[in-house]
Amino acid sequence: MRRGILLIALTAALTARAAAFVFEPGKPIDVQALDAEQQADIYRTWEIGDKSGKRRCRFTLLKDFTIGGYQLEKAPGCEKAFPVMDDISAWRLLEGWTVDLVDPLRKIRVRFETPDNGYVTFGDPKDIAGMDELLRIKAKPDKK
Repeated sequence: MRRGILLIALTAALTARAAAFVFEPGKPIDVQALDAEQQADIYRTWEIGDKSGKRRCRFTLLKDFTIGGYQLEKAPGCEKAFPVMDDISAWRLLEGWTVDLVDPLRKIRVRFETPDNGYVTFGDPKDIAGMDELLRIKAKPDKK
């Protein structure tokens, strides 16, 4: 009897984990083939925030490859603001300037699409809870 209950519980846990958010496949963009201005527009610091402005996570999209895409550098505290960021290890760029944030298993956890001038967040509701905006952080002007 105990084994049966344990088996049912284990099956339920594995099935729940497998029922992750499903993303439509997208066509990747070769970021390194973009012109310098377009690269500067993507290789920069970004910020995810909530509507109140109290929860923020800054990260920088880097040019170097890693498992699942390109590397990114997260600011300390990102995982406190948005727990899913603790699992994020890479990013990808898709047609339409869609940005995917990916975990070490190459699984897309968060997608930012731009149907207009702003980014819209997609993903499992528990992963994207509070992610109300994605902003490009303006580069600091060069000192002369």
